[in-house]
Order: sequence, then C-alpha cells, then structure tokens
Amino acid sequence: MATPTSSPILLGPNQPPARAYRGGDGIRRLRGDGSSDAHSPEDFVASTTCTFGSDIVGLSTLPDGTLLRDAIAEAPAEWLGADHVARFGADTGLLVKLLHTGERLFNHAHPDVGFAAEHLGAARGKTESWIITSTGDDETADVWLGWNRDVPPSELAVWFETQDSEAMLAALNHCEVRAGDVVHVPAGTPHSIGEGITLVELQEPVDLSIILEYAPFPALTRQTALLGLDRDTALGAVDAERADPSTLISRVADGSFLPRVADPYYRAELVRGGSVLDAGFSVLVVLDGEGALGDVDVARGATAVIPHDAGELELSGDIVGIRARPPEPSR
Repeated sequence: MATPTSSPILLGPNQPPARAYRGGDGIRRLRGDGSSDAHSPEDFVASTTCTFGSDIVGLSTLPDGTLLRDAIAEAPAEWLGADHVARFGADTGLLVKLLHTGERLFNHAHPDVGFAAEHLGAARGKTESWIITSTGDDETADVWLGWNRDVPPSELAVWFETQDSEAMLAALNHCEVRAGDVVHVPAGTPHSIGEGITLVELQEPVDLSIILEYAPFPALTRQTALLGLDRDTALGAVDAERADPSTLISRVADGSFLPRVADPYYRAELVRGGSVLDAGFSVLVVLDGEGALGDVDVARGATAVIPHDAGELELSGDIVGIRARPPEPSR
C-alpha cells in the first residue's frame, strides 16, 4: 500500500555508494546519521532520479518501503498537485541533494536541455544551485566557477587529452565562499568545488556530468567522463566563453532567495519557526533548531518530503531550514 499523502514524511539518508570522489562527513555532522563510506559524498533527498547508468540507485524509499517514484506515479495529483501534473506530468521536476566534499571535486560541466535531448536522449539538462551551509573549520572555502577568459574548443581538447589539471584550474575563476552563500551554476558552466564544503543543492532531476579532469580520480575513465560520447561532441556541452562569477554568487535572505534566472528550474525559500508553508510539493531540509512541521517533529538535519495534499503547514519552534520546490507550473 502506498504511503498516505496527507502529511509530511521524514526521510532517512539516501547516499549512493561508490561515487567518484570522497566526502560525506559534513552530511553526517548535519544529520547526525549517514553512511561512513568515504565515497558517499551525496545524499539524494526525496529523489525520483537515478544515478547515471542505473535504474535504481539514487531513488528515495519512503518509511513503508515504497519507492517515492512509485508512490507519486500511483497518485500524482495528490503528491504534486493538479496544476503541476498538467504542466509536468508525474515528474517532480526537482532533485535536492546534501553534498560534502572530502577532496576537491573534479572540474566538470553539465549539459543543457538541448544537448541532453540531442545526444543523450534525456528530457532535461542540469542547471544547479548550491546553498553553502558549512566550510568546515575555516571561515571560507574555495570554488572555481566558469572560465576567466574565453577558452577555444581546441585548447580545451588539448587540456582534456593531456589531463592538464593545473592549466584547467588556472583558467577557472577562483572564488571564496562562506556559509550562507548561494552559487548558481547554469548548465554548461565548468566548475569545481573545493575540499571541506557542505551544501544543499537544488538541480534539475538528472545525473549528467561531462568530467574534464578525470585522471586523478581512479573510479573514472575517459569514456565515463565523456558519458560515452566522442570527445568533441561531449566537450561541445561546455561553455567556451568567459564567465563573470559575481553574477552567480549571492547570499541567502529571508523568503525566496535564488536568482531569478533559476525560476524556470526550481525555487527555494528560507523558512523559520512561524513560517506558514502554502500547499505544494516540496522538500524541507532543516539546517538548525528543533520544532515541528505541522504535526511532525523535526530537528537539525531532518529532511522531509511534503506532498501537495498535506495542504498549508506551519513551522513551529526555533527551526531554520530550506524549502525547495519545483518550478512554478504556470511558467
């Protein structure tokens, strides 16, 4: 029997194993729970998305053992709302992750929807946004975001063939981030996340990466780095033009806080005790405090999926959290 959709549902950790980079400690520190596998750096929250090449890994399971994907397919309007279903079908349109880097994450980029449809048979590309929640023991940490000059495809191809990590990193914009920063990463933007960062990530619901820097990561091969495509086709997903990182980094503020360019992909709002959440499918990540979401007790590190039919809900207590939502159906 499918889990009822009339109240929020708390979810346990869902950390796919054997990911290509190390991490995960920050997830355990936030949640007080989670995998101790050094290669489980991501927690797929309320996920109906599989990891690339799998038809099961990455999917979230509800407390009664039902896959969230299957529960939504059985009752899409109850979970997602009639307007959402009319616009997007029984697809949540959203993937939320908790992520912690135990080492610098490889330089990579994600294809946009046009590339994904033409070359990978996927309905979506992968634009994403990061909400930095911790930089470990230091006040700031490093990210690299977009090229700091135009990079011709021929030059990128040479770097890829020689696996010249130093040249690629030097050509990226180096930025320092701190807890509370928001980093928006449009599809096609090359990027790397420094060691020791914990973040909440909103993204389009696919697991597609063109990995420019694979040699230092033993789990990766040239073919997996290119998603099975030929080199020149795959590298065509990567933006060649200089990026201005100042347009991509902002700060969390009360209420909705993502840049407007994220609106077609997902929404997020900072919520606190006393916030009233309107009806709609969403995912809550509690960053601090304790209290209740409607009649469900929650505390720091809790993650909950909120069905549309849960209706309007009030947060109580001293909670601070992130509410993530799909794009507005009317867009």
